[in-house]
Amino acid sequence: MNTRKQQLEAFDRLLTIMDELRLKCPWDKKQTMETLRHLTIEETYELGDAILENDLSEVKKELGDLLLHIVFYAKIGSETQAFDMADVANEICDKLISRHPHIYGDISVENEEEVKQNWENLKLKEGKSSVLEGVPKSLPALVKANRIQDKVAGVGFDWEEPQQVFEKLQEELEELQHEIDTNNPEKMEQEFGDVLFSMINYARFLKVDPENALERTNKKFIKRFQYLEGKAKEAGKALKDMTLAEMDVYWNEAKKL
Repeated sequence: MNTRKQQLEAFDRLLTIMDELRLKCPWDKKQTMETLRHLTIEETYELGDAILENDLSEVKKELGDLLLHIVFYAKIGSETQAFDMADVANEICDKLISRHPHIYGDISVENEEEVKQNWENLKLKEGKSSVLEGVPKSLPALVKANRIQDKVAGVGFDWEEPQQVFEKLQEELEELQHEIDTNNPEKMEQEFGDVLFSMINYARFLKVDPENALERTNKKFIKRFQYLEGKAKEAGKALKDMTLAEMDVYWNEAKKL
């Protein structure tokens, strides 16, 4: 692996290249924080895909793409004297030191849960009026629900046992079924949301990341369905003309792969 000196030299090289691109490249010169925003989100999802695929070569590549974006934002910030790369780095360093008094101060902790509780309490002392202020509004709903539950648990608002969460899930399922039976679309949507929220909460107690779990299932379904499509094509058949029984044969084959 590279030494610390080599790592710093590589980072300095990236900063130099960014300076040159911002000065000389027509595309790079035109970019603003707003134009980069959606690209950064895409790069983040691409990194997430690489992590789920356990493709370390791709993880390295996507981390580089994200690092470029961070450097790009810092460069744009420096052009208006708002902040530069050193300010960005020092800001997170100061935050990490402040948020880890059990490492840099005289606070003692017993486990990971106490660390998380201290983290949320420290954020409130820093001036935040709610532990939920740090949850981005634009997060996908499933990820947002998980973050909301994780944050409120950090200040003690949580169930004590997984069984309690499972019982709450069963209760929400019964309420959903009641609204289905009464054919109330508005209430069905509300209760369905409650079921999903409870499922995500239960996943947290099981130490399962719901986003990762669902994405793995998405990938598994895509793989199996594409196998089905391929087999149907080999047989000279269109899926819309096949019976479910015929499709099930290929689907069961795909499950064995």
